[in-house]
Amino acid sequence: MANKAPSGEGASGSLLLDELQEECQRLEGQVNAQAIELNLLRARFARYETALRGSQVVVYTQDRSLRYTSISQPMLGHSVADLLGRADEDVLPESVRDSIVAIKREAVSSGQSQRIEFSLEESGALRWYDLHVEALRNDAGDIVGITCASVDVTERKEGEAHLRLLLRELTHRSKNLLAVIQAMARQTARHAGSIDSFLTQFGARLQALAASHDLLIRESWHGASLDELVRSQLVGYLDGAAQQVTIEGPQIALKPEAAQNLGLALHELSANATRFGALSTSEGRVSIEWRRSDGPDGPVEFSWRESLGPRVKPRRKRGFGTMVIETNLTRAIDAKVDMAFDPEGLQCRVVIPANQLIAALDRDGTSPPASR
Repeated sequence: MANKAPSGEGASGSLLLDELQEECQRLEGQVNAQAIELNLLRARFARYETALRGSQVVVYTQDRSLRYTSISQPMLGHSVADLLGRADEDVLPESVRDSIVAIKREAVSSGQSQRIEFSLEESGALRWYDLHVEALRNDAGDIVGITCASVDVTERKEGEAHLRLLLRELTHRSKNLLAVIQAMARQTARHAGSIDSFLTQFGARLQALAASHDLLIRESWHGASLDELVRSQLVGYLDGAAQQVTIEGPQIALKPEAAQNLGLALHELSANATRFGALSTSEGRVSIEWRRSDGPDGPVEFSWRESLGPRVKPRRKRGFGTMVIETNLTRAIDAKVDMAFDPEGLQCRVVIPANQLIAALDRDGTSPPASR
């Protein structure tokens, strides 16, 4: 007759089996959880790699000897495979090697974050980089290397340089503008008979200067259309005397200094015509024309002709307006100015040098008339 196992042993074995099954289920759950976490980490890492590949950031790690152990994408003209296992002494250009190696060694020895900006010439162009260095530690807290992030900041550097250039240009223009205003104030005061007369004339001249500057600001100080410049200075006269004034000429753009000085001259011409000349009567006429001379790249001949107004008396002395037209245009932009106080009306001819024009806007010299 076979021996039967004690009932106590059967119960103990069954209990052990249950415990093993529970442990297996627990371990299986842990494995599944870790697998899910691993998949999530892989997805995050894939997104991280994709983001880095599409960015101007290179992330890499190096050991304590500054040998590359991982890198997100090619750098400094080297492939990832070419960089792995190599040290900075074998990779970095001599011009920046010492300074970069120095801050990396400082991060390894001190554990403190480091940062440096440096520039390199690549493919004939200068590129700027912002390098951040952090100590890399193991689970025990020991420094085993460094983690670096190199950001291409060339666009930012170029933007900063452009901003500095704009600020210098703004300072230069502001000084020039103040000099022009001071000269206007002195000359206006010299010829004004009273404070009220000074305020009226000086205010009108400031408005004329502001009108020219409005055009230049709208075009980011690249230049101003001659047609728009003429109209901006005659806007007060065109509204009420549209049939008295004709404006005709091709599309021409003036450089800023030429626009500013010609704008002041146009103000003086129109103010004189309103007070004494053709625009002081309803029968008077003003013809404003300009054209290229000596071919499409030649200077511009600008003319202001008054007719059918009061007969002009010969001038014994020249006032501020005449000085602005004759002297300022000649000195400021090397223009040739010819003013004739004919009995039939003032005739003014200005030859604007080609170097004061933005010729690209009128290369063929056959642009249709701007207006009539």
